[in-house]
Amino acid sequence: MDLAGAQLTQSELARLAVSNIAQATVVPALVKDKGHWRCQRCRSQSPVALPDGRYYCPECVTLGRLTDRDSPYRFDQPHQPVGDGRLTWHGTLTPDQQAASDALMASVTAGRDHLIWAVTGAGKTEMLFPTVARLIQQQQRVAIVSPRIDVIRELAPRFRAAFATTPITVRYGGHFDQTDSDLLLATVHQLLRFYRAFDLIVVDEVDAFPMNGTPMLHQAVQQARRGSVAYLTATPDRVLKKALHHGLGVSRLFRRFHGHPLPVPTIRLMNLQKVPRQLPTAMVTWIRQVLATERVCLLFVPKISWAEQVADVLRQLGLKTAGVASTDPQRAEKVMAFRQRQLDVLVTTTILERGVTVTQCAVGVIAAADREFSAAALIQIAGRAGRAADSPDDPVVFFTDRYTLALLVAKRQIVMMNGR
Repeated sequence: MDLAGAQLTQSELARLAVSNIAQATVVPALVKDKGHWRCQRCRSQSPVALPDGRYYCPECVTLGRLTDRDSPYRFDQPHQPVGDGRLTWHGTLTPDQQAASDALMASVTAGRDHLIWAVTGAGKTEMLFPTVARLIQQQQRVAIVSPRIDVIRELAPRFRAAFATTPITVRYGGHFDQTDSDLLLATVHQLLRFYRAFDLIVVDEVDAFPMNGTPMLHQAVQQARRGSVAYLTATPDRVLKKALHHGLGVSRLFRRFHGHPLPVPTIRLMNLQKVPRQLPTAMVTWIRQVLATERVCLLFVPKISWAEQVADVLRQLGLKTAGVASTDPQRAEKVMAFRQRQLDVLVTTTILERGVTVTQCAVGVIAAADREFSAAALIQIAGRAGRAADSPDDPVVFFTDRYTLALLVAKRQIVMMNGR
């Protein structure tokens, strides 16, 4: 296993059966910085005292507890390139996609960070391929990361098809791939196991939870980089928009790859008092009408407990339905079944608001006025519809008992993007 750029604890090295640590630099896990403890792995300054007098970092404890008496190892030996970086994707970028791809290439060549601000379904992944190919051919290292496991699961087969002769490492919680490669696909948390390792880090869905509002994950990106960072999103936050005025490169695409406009959501007011135990008749009628057009239906709910409850109601009505949430160990299998048309309806929380592409898919949001659905989340959810060129007008409906600012802003922004 090539450990170049790795930052690992003693227990991780033991688990990986690594015995040769001669080229590693030993660093203290926690150091005092201006009178405050700071974690060397995640840069957090909020360590907590243990009963035995030690201090540990709670921010990155999911990767294994680090105390002030631990000493992680940083491997700074030269990376051993593997794979040829040959692009085996035979598609063609549209002129707008090509312009965005060229701009990204120029930013990376200049050592500048870059934002690809593109609507859902614009083909952001394909725009990355030329830059990734060039870097790997130059024996450099690339990491494609996202805060969402489902995004990485979606991207992995696409990159493996596009770079069939290049080994690819895929890592996320519960899946630690030890393949030596120049291309890593991983959740952002996995970057805490690297230090100055990558010549390009691409952060897909940079504004998604849990990265949004978690400084530790942004620090993980900064600590693992040794070159440019590219950010991909349809809904950049204020920080990224502000950075555009301070040297951040940008590519803007407000049209999908197939050229059709984004489906504009319909807001339908109705009584939702009996949800999730019972669904309004008008909602059930809409679902049946959608299925009659040979589409499948993706239904979003605001609470984890609702996913299975709503799914059970629809199953009792004779519809092939499953519910998924972040806590579901069979989430990947259910999403695959939905994609393969083994299910009529998939009921989900916002865990699937990004990164999941299903063709000929209508989208409904139940209790869309709930605080769980921000304007950005609603825009992303609406973006699950209309992904295919032969079904660009898949319907999107926000079912709600009242209007909210988030609902109105989301719809207005979609209309505005269609007009650009």
